[in-house]
Amino acid sequence: MTAEQNNGYTHNRFAVAPMIDWTDRHCRTLHRQFTRHALLYTEMIVADAAIHGNRDRLLGFSSAEHPVALQLGGSDPAKLAEAARVGETFGYREINLNVGCPSDRVQSGTFGACLMKTPGLVADCVAAMKRSVSIPVTVKCRIGVDDQDIEPALDDLAGGVFAAGADALWVHARKAWLKGLSPKENRDIPPLDYDRVYRLKRQNPSQFIGINGGIQTLDEALHHLNHVDGVMLGRAAYNNPMLLADVDRAIYGDARPAAPVDAIIDHMCAYADAHVRQGGRVSHIARHMVGMFHGAAGARRWRQILSTEANRPDADSGVIRRAYAAVQAGSADQAA
Repeated sequence: MTAEQNNGYTHNRFAVAPMIDWTDRHCRTLHRQFTRHALLYTEMIVADAAIHGNRDRLLGFSSAEHPVALQLGGSDPAKLAEAARVGETFGYREINLNVGCPSDRVQSGTFGACLMKTPGLVADCVAAMKRSVSIPVTVKCRIGVDDQDIEPALDDLAGGVFAAGADALWVHARKAWLKGLSPKENRDIPPLDYDRVYRLKRQNPSQFIGINGGIQTLDEALHHLNHVDGVMLGRAAYNNPMLLADVDRAIYGDARPAAPVDAIIDHMCAYADAHVRQGGRVSHIARHMVGMFHGAAGARRWRQILSTEANRPDADSGVIRRAYAAVQAGSADQAA
């Protein structure tokens, strides 16, 4: 790819997608144990909330999570510019505009995937955000919505945001249907069209274009990187965090080994206990760890313990250690 020429954004060859209710600070803390380099995204934060809400609760994060990008939702250029400034003061490395979420919530606010219908407004939003911050401003979109022709729809959106100064465009390679499909169905039913994203890249050789949608493995990610500049995984990384352990080697050529599982468990236990001391619950962390031992001996018992015992009001990190002991016992039994 020739995006080396564009804007210094090229190190973000792999990202974990922003996912509402999933990619909170606890999830990002877990994912960072597996990969030093992957770009991690927040959940979508509505611009009004970033401006007027409890900023520490909504936007606070640890520097140990870096690199982290803040995804914003909204359609008012002035509000998005202000929210972007707030995000920059919190230390985020990038501000991303959501032009892909199809939920009823964003439709009622006329943002998210709805913005695919108004590429000029999206460009205005990007331009306002670029003027307000010194960090990269990017966009995450669909290839189109509803009955749009995906050729001009995506071209118009991409042309507008790049002219406005966007540093990257991440494209979920399927349409969003704003009426008739739930957000969950919108992740599966509209067919994927990776070739459409590849065509967009060929038309914009000096711009960073990343791909998202339905990518399940790092082998698939490497295939896509023959055609685009970056790959973003969502549910595959969340449901099987161990997948991230090979990202640094496979995607970034970093041969240093990932942290051993014992060390990750120790880290997350210490993190969970600190969270409990601050008034939180172990379940806030454990829910993101349920998929860690996907397919391994003892994984079922791991899931059972985390899904039940972690919800008890008096739970501490001992829940995680007991669940891990079940995995170790399962592995020992399998080896015997």
